[in-house]
Amino acid sequence: MLTYNTRLKKLILPEYGRNIQKMVEYCVGIPDREERNVCAYNIVETMENLFPGEGDPEEYRHKLWDQLAIMSDFKLDIDWPYPVIQAEELDTKPQPMLLPSNNVQYKQYGQTIINMIDYASCMPEGEERDALILLMANHMKKLLLNLNPDGVDDERIFDDLRHISRGAINILPGQMELCEFKTLPLPKKKKKK
Repeated sequence: MLTYNTRLKKLILPEYGRNIQKMVEYCVGIPDREERNVCAYNIVETMENLFPGEGDPEEYRHKLWDQLAIMSDFKLDIDWPYPVIQAEELDTKPQPMLLPSNNVQYKQYGQTIINMIDYASCMPEGEERDALILLMANHMKKLLLNLNPDGVDDERIFDDLRHISRGAINILPGQMELCEFKTLPLPKKKKKK
């Protein structure tokens, strides 16, 4: 009767395959320490031949020795050439990332646009400030068109600019003209023959 892989013991590191796992199990069972050391070095060399590493070769060999320890379930008693990873280190979880908790009122624009509006509101009156405001207003219009493809009124953009800048940027209708954006139709998919 055939033995299927589904009935065999689960592999610890399946990327190396069942034959490498059998070699590791054989190595753990060798009674002589010197012979075990030779066997372990041969296993790591085989792993390196099967999966050549890129980058720093010394770091890659250290990784292979760590993986050998993992595949032996940390039971392999040999003279390790590197400090080997311990079983407790595998179960540690990283510290949770702290995300900024600033509540953006105008989420459709994003925090970067809000920061740019704050920067522009502190700039002195002039041509550079007007150019920056025009760029931001056009970008804000594009962002709103993503949410509402039917169209966006320029006055809404100017009102949002006024509210976000706390009145420092006040553009009257007709004072600045924003670009008209058109949505392009999606390309038609070619039928397969």
